[in-house]
Amino acid sequence: MSRTVLVTGANGEIGHTLLETFAEQRDVRVVALDLSPLADELRPHAHVTIEGDVSDPGVVSRLYDEDIDEVYHLAALLSTSAEKFPEKAHHVNVNGTLGLLSMARAIGGRRRKPVTFMFPSTIAVYGLPSLEAKTAAGALSEEQHLTPHTMYGMNKMYCERLGEYFSTRYGQITSEGADGNVDFRALRFPGLISAFTVPSGGTSDYVPEMIHAAAQGKAYACFVRPDTRIPFMAMPDAVHALLALAAAPASALSKRVYNIGAFAPSAEEVAVRVRTAFPGSDITYVPHPKRQAIVDSWCADVIDDAARKDWGWKAEYQIDRAFDEYLIPNIANVYAG
Repeated sequence: MSRTVLVTGANGEIGHTLLETFAEQRDVRVVALDLSPLADELRPHAHVTIEGDVSDPGVVSRLYDEDIDEVYHLAALLSTSAEKFPEKAHHVNVNGTLGLLSMARAIGGRRRKPVTFMFPSTIAVYGLPSLEAKTAAGALSEEQHLTPHTMYGMNKMYCERLGEYFSTRYGQITSEGADGNVDFRALRFPGLISAFTVPSGGTSDYVPEMIHAAAQGKAYACFVRPDTRIPFMAMPDAVHALLALAAAPASALSKRVYNIGAFAPSAEEVAVRVRTAFPGSDITYVPHPKRQAIVDSWCADVIDDAARKDWGWKAEYQIDRAFDEYLIPNIANVYAG
């Protein structure tokens, strides 16, 4: 094997696709960590499986002897769940990340080679003060409106800063400004939509929930207004972005945290596509006040110019291809079977 990668939250939406992608590469040794036993279909893709809580130091201590080249830290308590259990969210999202960063630093120091630490951040780090301000602001850059309203957003923003600290300040500072043991790189993901896994715990889940319900012939009451707009991305692009940023030479990167975007439809624009694909779909709107307030505080879209310039980012699935080639046919096929 040419390199060893650690994937936390391996059972999740991104983890499924990432493990399948690594399996195709054949030169990657995968260490998979998840709170639950690894799904049966994923077990052949992992060389080592660890079951446990990523925020448990005893679980993380089992990783110190691994010669890990890259960490893909996907485990997290997502936005809706984090609002219900803020203390638990802080423990999992912040303490779990801190423990893994410490582990990566120790392994990098032992091997005298930096461990690449890939961190999925989120548009939840943004916090606009009102719907009017959101409309006026339009697409946001990495530096604008970083005043998150949710525990999840605050957790993720703090972890972005932790990663930068571990990469550039912690330890014996060199003339280059870093000790060279951790190479932290983060992506601010929009709402992610998978054709093969059912979402849970995310405030952007109204889009995949809408499609999955229609494919099953079930009525769906959308928990946001029809005019609600935030950016989204098809799952293959999310994995493509993680791998592309991980492979980029450090010398090419101007940031440690990058926005990436694909498409940004309103809820009703999605509903129109779903009704076209599944005639007779029963989609109504019953906005949930707290969840609506959360998405209203997130940006309507993102500016991802830095990612395009530094490492050639470009979404392969714009909205037409995402729905017509990836989401609708695959989700329909799942329930037809």
